[in-house]
Amino acid sequence: MKQKNKKSEKDLNILDEQKPTSGAKRIFAISMVFVLTIVSILSVIVVGNLPSEEVVTANVTNTRIVQAKLSSLGYFKDEIDGIFDTATIEAIKQYQADRNLNITGSLDMATTTALGVTDNTQANTDLYLLAKLIYSEARGEVYEGQVAVGAVVLNRVDDAGFPNTLQGVIYQPWAFTALHDGQFNLEPNGTAYQAAQDAMNGWDPTYGCLFYYNPRTATSSWIFSRQIIVTIGNHVFCV
Repeated sequence: MKQKNKKSEKDLNILDEQKPTSGAKRIFAISMVFVLTIVSILSVIVVGNLPSEEVVTANVTNTRIVQAKLSSLGYFKDEIDGIFDTATIEAIKQYQADRNLNITGSLDMATTTALGVTDNTQANTDLYLLAKLIYSEARGEVYEGQVAVGAVVLNRVDDAGFPNTLQGVIYQPWAFTALHDGQFNLEPNGTAYQAAQDAMNGWDPTYGCLFYYNPRTATSSWIFSRQIIVTIGNHVFCV
C-alpha cells in the first residue's frame, strides 16, 4: 500500500508539471486579445477602403452633369433635366458596357472616375452655372467661341476688379444680358457643359480677355473703347 501511494503521488507531480501555470495562461490570454484587436482594426480598414455602390450622389445637379457628359459622348439622347430616370440608367449601362466596366447602372467609383465626375458640391455648382451662362449667351456660336465665353467669366474671377467667385461674377448686376432677358433660365446642353469643363480645365481662347460683345448688336459706346484681342465667331473679345 505504501508503494502504491508513492506511485500515485509521483504521477500527480508529473501531471502538475504538464499543466500550464497561471502566468502562462495570462500571457496566452493577452496574446489572444492582441490578435483579435489587430484583426478587428484590419477589418475596419479594409471595409472602409472598399468602393461603395454609389460614390456620387444622384441629386439634381450631379445627375445633370452625368447626363451632360453622357450626352456629349452620344449615350444620352433625352433632355438634360437632372432626373435619374430609366433613360439615364440605360445610358450609364451602355457606357459601362463599352468601357468594360461592371454594368450596374449606378454612379459607382469606376464609372464616375471614367466620366470625370466628382461629388464636390461647389465644383458641380460652378460647372452647372458656367454651362448655363455659356448656353444662354453663346449657344449659337462655334465651340471655341462657347469656351471663350466661359474663359471670360473665369478671367473675371481671377481679376481684382470683379467678384472673386464664379457665382459672384455671373450674378453681378448687369454683367450679362442673359440674366435679364430670361435666357439664363434655359437648361444647358451637353456641348455647353463640355465647353464649361474645357474652360475650367484652363483652355482660354481669348488670351486673358475680360469682356466680349457682338459688334452687330452692342449699343454701349464704352465697350467699343476696349482693346480688341481676338474675334471668334460673332463675338469680339477684349480687355
